Amino acid sequence: MTLQEKIEFIEEIMDVDEGSLTEDTILEEVEEWDSLSTLTLTVRMKQDYDMNLTTDTIKEFVTIGDICNYIPD
Repeated sequence: MTLQEKIEFIEEIMDVDEGSLTEDTILEEVEEWDSLSTLTLTVRMKQDYDMNLTTDTIKEFVTIGDICNYIPD
């Protein structure tokens, strides 16, 4: 999975316009990065990659790039 595909995956989860996020986007500045988005990300990571995403891991995410780095290629 390319970086752009990972960003598009996150945009889908956050339900934001395609192309509105970059690797450097700060999560705290994205209104849609809320409890529903974190829950959706957790579920999708389990469904799509069989990975358990913990609350502690989510708290470590600062940018979109941090999430992208966590998603396997």
